[in-house]
Amino acid sequence: MYERNETDMFDIQKVTIDWAGRPLTLETGRVARQADGAVLATYGETTVLATAVGAKSVKPGMDFFPLTVNYQEKYFASGRIPGGYFKREGRPTEKETLTSRLIDRPIRPLFVKGFKNETQVVITVLSYDMENDPDVIGMVAASAALVLSGLPFMGPIAAARVGYKDGEYIINPTTDQMEDTELDLVVAGTNDAVMMVESEAKELPEEVMLGAVMAGHESFQPVLDAIVDLAERAAKEPWDFQPEDNSAELEALQALVGEDISAAYKIKDKGDRQDALAQARTKAAEKFVATEENPEGWSEVLFKDVFKSAEAKVVRGDIIKTGVRIDGRALDQVRPIISEVGILPRTHGSALFTRGETQAICVATLGTGEDEQYIDSLDGTRKEKFLLHYNFPPYSVGETGRMGGAGRREIGHGKLAWRALKAVLPTPTDFPYTLRLVSEITESNGSSSMATVCGSSLAMMDAGVPLTRPVSGIAMGLIKDPEGVAVLSDILGDEDHLGDMDFKVAGTTEGITSLQMDIKIAGITKEIMQTALDQAKGGRAHILDEMNKALDGSREDVSGNAPRIVTMQIPTDKIRDVIGTGGKVIRQIVEETGAKVNVEDDGTVKISAVDKEAIDAAYSWIHGLTAEPEVGVIYEGKVVKVMDFGAFVNFFGAKDGLVHISELAPERVKATSDVVKEGDMVKVKLLGFDDRGKVRLSMKMVDQETGEEIKREKSEGDDDGDDDKPRRRPRRKRDDD
Repeated sequence: MYERNETDMFDIQKVTIDWAGRPLTLETGRVARQADGAVLATYGETTVLATAVGAKSVKPGMDFFPLTVNYQEKYFASGRIPGGYFKREGRPTEKETLTSRLIDRPIRPLFVKGFKNETQVVITVLSYDMENDPDVIGMVAASAALVLSGLPFMGPIAAARVGYKDGEYIINPTTDQMEDTELDLVVAGTNDAVMMVESEAKELPEEVMLGAVMAGHESFQPVLDAIVDLAERAAKEPWDFQPEDNSAELEALQALVGEDISAAYKIKDKGDRQDALAQARTKAAEKFVATEENPEGWSEVLFKDVFKSAEAKVVRGDIIKTGVRIDGRALDQVRPIISEVGILPRTHGSALFTRGETQAICVATLGTGEDEQYIDSLDGTRKEKFLLHYNFPPYSVGETGRMGGAGRREIGHGKLAWRALKAVLPTPTDFPYTLRLVSEITESNGSSSMATVCGSSLAMMDAGVPLTRPVSGIAMGLIKDPEGVAVLSDILGDEDHLGDMDFKVAGTTEGITSLQMDIKIAGITKEIMQTALDQAKGGRAHILDEMNKALDGSREDVSGNAPRIVTMQIPTDKIRDVIGTGGKVIRQIVEETGAKVNVEDDGTVKISAVDKEAIDAAYSWIHGLTAEPEVGVIYEGKVVKVMDFGAFVNFFGAKDGLVHISELAPERVKATSDVVKEGDMVKVKLLGFDDRGKVRLSMKMVDQETGEEIKREKSEGDDDGDDDKPRRRPRRKRDDD
């Protein structure tokens, strides 16, 4: 029988290095051999497959680079079967969408300018060891696959995750280490520059954040060497692609409308500026675009490229030369800010934040445990109490467009704001609400995500959420040319499109809570990042001062429209008493009191309702079901049975006790019915328990009008025992014995 030799079918190339204490292996040649590039990356016992494929020709009329990055997690990777009816992976989860964006951002700028062939990168998680997050490994694998593919990609890049604890940076912390770290930062870059940063921090200073970026950049240098080593052995021949030289066309267009473009970009109003640019564009198109009368003219695609290049050259050159920006501001100047709170009468908390021509309506809604979001992932199912949803309708930029579900942009911007605000939230113990924030962008001209951070901070304070401190955010830009470098505070949309960097920083007076950076050039240096961070700190402080004019701290109480939540703790062995068989008891509590009741596995019970009386009624009911009565305490109860020897009183939830006939009243009682009858509400004191555990109660020791205890004076012959303890009398044989 023929025994297959792997070398007969596969040409496997493999590189293994030690990276932050664990082996990283990059392998190619075994799987996905028809892709232009394919790499299996294994770190610890987490394995991802990354493939890269580029179309061999450009679609007619393509005027942008159609790159798609798809990151997908397979549940079999962690030995799980997906939930839901179909039991298979469905549409991308939030984690998959965010990771797709995370990988896209550092690789997109490194494709040769002018390359417009459709390109797709697919990263699939095949094995997950519950310790090493696949996102960073997927980024490394994607970079390696692109380098091997022969596509015009000027990589490689690599990435690392950085944690921070006890003054020390942790490279690629495990999931257990991440639970108590003060920082979750992912940095990607090339050998000599940083390309992308994504982070969430607990109010860390600028120098710590910058140090984390540099520590991560230094840590992945061996990974870059490993990718180059693999490429030297297995890379395909580079594609024969040469970008078009449009310098002559650019010079001709600038000669015709350069001054018009420059004048247009000195107009402060966005709408008027766009009108002026449209006139310049029409003037140039009539001269250069091919028509029946001018068949030798430029194609529409070429004209769009050249006109955009002319815009960039004019705007960037003017800013570098003059230090004055499109709307007349200085480099570090923030646009005018107006903050308003409580703008919506029936919501729990609301704010309108306006900065220049960017505006967000932010609304906070307080919910109960029933409103928590269940999130299914490779780690298992968990519940999330803090939600932030960002919406960007087309009218916000004066356009028409399709309205549908949240896209990648909406999910990414919402998560950035979520990270920025998470560090200042109260603990669930102090504030047991589920919190949902919604940001409706009503105008947009630069950094609506940072407007979301500011507006959401105000909305939460308006709702009475006890934040540690308010949070503000700012977006920074960069113009980097041979003539000079300019760092811009609070960038406009045009400065974002025509500039080299989008650098967002959010934080409090104590430090940074979130930092995100995207670069459109081949990376930036430590010195530029330091300048941007320092300039952003001043901008954040200014914005925070403007926010404080509307509201400088959380309101003392939650909105009257919001539910109240009371938390109580019961013994775990009493949970079944509260829930009842098939949920019978808890349903009865909810139906009769009108309160919502949520019981957790650790015995935490959350009772919520807008009406305080409903909460009190449910609390008393549950307390009666689960607590143990205390000797010496006075209770109010209901007489449920009258006997010759005394009365049984239901005094503590479902608990009954006996008031002996001798304890009904201070004077001698001939018949129990002379004092009480069934249905009477009485006040009793718990005397104790007899040898059989039966409850002994007393009415005569309690003033039935006021509920106050009656102290009995000692008389001669009393023993020195407790005044509350009844004197023993000789036992008489009774019929009830």
